[in-house]
Amino acid sequence: MEARLDKWLWAARIFKTRTIAADACKNGRVMQKGMKLKPSRMIKEGDVIEVRKPPVTYSFKVLKAIQNRVGAKLVPEVLENVTSPDQYELLEMNRISGFVNRARGTGRPTKKERRDLDEFTQPVFFGDFSFLDDDEDEDEDEELYNEDF
Repeated sequence: MEARLDKWLWAARIFKTRTIAADACKNGRVMQKGMKLKPSRMIKEGDVIEVRKPPVTYSFKVLKAIQNRVGAKLVPEVLENVTSPDQYELLEMNRISGFVNRARGTGRPTKKERRDLDEFTQPVFFGDFSFLDDDEDEDEDEELYNEDF
């Protein structure tokens, strides 16, 4: 039995959608024996497919060439993970040395924090406010009041 590569990658739950699986093939991230594969490539049982998801290259042995997506519990019947241990060491080293979840308040502000900062630093407009001394202000108010009557 044979199946299209992009369908099998999706059906075996290696990629979330068939479109993503096809894009990975087109971008050269899916290989067999070092050769880049097209999404339309027919695969059969016993083939070993290499999928590069940086920084690791996973290797999967095809146990069943299926075209319909299976539940997560049935994935071990469809493929066998034959990824070498050194790839997992690479993944672990990358996780340790790379990005670590940052504590809240460090690093770049979130969108909400940015808005709050902008709101805090914007000058406040109080409307028609006069900067005259209080005495001068009272005199003007009296003149305006007298003019109305």
